Amino acid sequence: MTNGISITDQLGPHNWSNEETAAYEAAIEAINGAVGAYSAVIATEEAKPTPDAGVIDDARAAQRRLAREREGLRSTDREQIAAARAHYAQMAHEVLAGIA
Repeated sequence: MTNGISITDQLGPHNWSNEETAAYEAAIEAINGAVGAYSAVIATEEAKPTPDAGVIDDARAAQRRLAREREGLRSTDREQIAAARAHYAQMAHEVLAGIA
């Protein structure tokens, strides 16, 4: 808030098409899937008799990075959204494959 005025109150309206909305939500879900994959890495490592703190720290750092990247998504940038959907879905797959 700035001077008692919410930043969101200062934003102008944006009309989303159903296609844009679905694509944006899918990109967000792809990133969330990658965050969840790193949660699985953390849980798997913590369940070991001697967890590797480096693996846990790296996974948490990746989750923080993904949160920043999720915040950087712009619903109006179709190329960014399409690339994010593909990239983060693949990332989640690869992370989970590494703990299987």
